[in-house]
Amino acid sequence: MGLLDGKVALITGAGGGLGEAYAKLFAREGAALACLDVNKEAADNTVAQITGEGGKAFTDVVDVSDIAAIAPAVERCAKHLGGLDGLALNVGISSGLSLPKMTAEAWDRDYAVNVRSHMLFAQKALDLMAPGGAIILISSMASQRAGGRNPAYESSKAAQIALGRAIARAGEDKGIRCNVIAPGFMDTPMGRDASRRRSDRALTVPFGRQGTGWEVAYAALFLISNESSYVNAHTLFLDAGHMGGIVRS
Repeated sequence: MGLLDGKVALITGAGGGLGEAYAKLFAREGAALACLDVNKEAADNTVAQITGEGGKAFTDVVDVSDIAAIAPAVERCAKHLGGLDGLALNVGISSGLSLPKMTAEAWDRDYAVNVRSHMLFAQKALDLMAPGGAIILISSMASQRAGGRNPAYESSKAAQIALGRAIARAGEDKGIRCNVIAPGFMDTPMGRDASRRRSDRALTVPFGRQGTGWEVAYAALFLISNESSYVNAHTLFLDAGHMGGIVRS
């Protein structure tokens, strides 16, 4: 359809999971992409698949827990792309520790990646992004529930929703939108790790299955394209209705 023809975007976590699906779909829709990941080999693999299909993408390596690395990475990618129209932030980690076992170090590590890095990416992107641009954050259904007994992840994902609103407010003068996607149970590497820790994790999931990265990517495509030009400061819970009481019995 070419929804992103002529657009340039930066995607974090592009080496796997949701970020990889975003990158492939955005490229197929015409965007030129900076594919960022801490794992160069993984990002290179995504880029190779995109360029093999005739798309435009390049790899950039950054550790998002490194405060000093983020702004230069955004500047570097925007220079290479010749501007910046979109920013899709997909990096997230989870210590998996319950509250009695939580340590200050694990808590700070989760927040550094899940919240602080997103703030720093958005802060720099707002300086460089063209008017009418769009930013997407990834939260989680866990932001609204304590079922995972995973307080650092749950609270950091709740903080992302508030951060998304703050970014939208800061970008309003330039017409830059920010929205948040909050997936439910997902068939991604992180989702599989969670399922290994809790074998009953998805027993009640609607439709008898977890969501896929492609299903999230198509929602992200809408939110980063001009098709959603009046959608702003919104959180989309992409959970098959699970939070609305649609559960398998």
